[in-house]
Amino acid sequence: MKVLVTSRSFGKINDVPKKILEDAGWEMVNRGTNFDMAEFEQIMPTFDALIIGAHDFPSELMKKCKNLKLICKHGAGLDNIPLDTCRALGIPVCNTPNTNSNAVADLAVGLMLNATRNLARSDRAVRAGQWKIFMGHDLCNMTVGLFGFGNIAKNVARRLKGFDCKVLAYDPFLKDVPAEFADYVTLTDKEAVVTGSDLISMHLPLTDETRNMIAAPEMAAMKQGAYLVNTSRGGTVNENDLYDALKSGHLAGAAIDVVEHEPCTPDSPLLTLDNFMITPHMGMYSEEAVGAVSLICAKNVAALSKGEPLLNRVV
Repeated sequence: MKVLVTSRSFGKINDVPKKILEDAGWEMVNRGTNFDMAEFEQIMPTFDALIIGAHDFPSELMKKCKNLKLICKHGAGLDNIPLDTCRALGIPVCNTPNTNSNAVADLAVGLMLNATRNLARSDRAVRAGQWKIFMGHDLCNMTVGLFGFGNIAKNVARRLKGFDCKVLAYDPFLKDVPAEFADYVTLTDKEAVVTGSDLISMHLPLTDETRNMIAAPEMAAMKQGAYLVNTSRGGTVNENDLYDALKSGHLAGAAIDVVEHEPCTPDSPLLTLDNFMITPHMGMYSEEAVGAVSLICAKNVAALSKGEPLLNRVV
């Protein structure tokens, strides 16, 4: 039995996941560090299991993988895997929810502080020889809008409580917020979050319904001088419209960890703006989170050969 690993961070923290696979009789081939799509398309049909990173797995290629018995996503998001094709072919898919919720929440709040206090902008100025003060705004006491109120967003809200923030949350799948949030989180509609927030933070998967969830109309309706943070998925925010809103000054700043097409190209207009900050989709990359994700993926592949139940099965 052979498993192909295309996640760049699988097993980076320790050798325990690799040892689990070896003990279960699996031959592991790791292509995460130097992933090449053409090679992936060529070799994938010979493998029995896949531990996949963020790259696409085309439906047509999946149909050629006659040996494939399991796909494990090294992370939570499943938008790069054609789940309908997996269902049709009877290929189980598992992911690793909740393991990175603290790591992403920490980064989200860090990006909020960066945007509101011009941290990266100030660092760039000092390195360029300019001892220049950039006036910012207190995150403390802001009204922060959260699009989505899943595990990551809940952890963001818990952190924002320490900043005495009022939190507005939009999540069409929730009717009420849990009791622990009742005194500072208000579950409301999309319009109220857009118009009432000093800063909006995105915590949604990328679906047909959430694509361009924040675009020109929403940005125009946001408060003058508001901020935007995105640690969820590229495509939930329209990047061309974001550029226009930042360039005009209607939005004071934005800090994002994701773009629609990754990696971000050097000629992206957003990179010309001083009030824009980007990180390279690093939300889950804490040692604690990556170690836990790798462990769950390895356990699921081992469980497949042992006939044991799979963890976090979504298909």
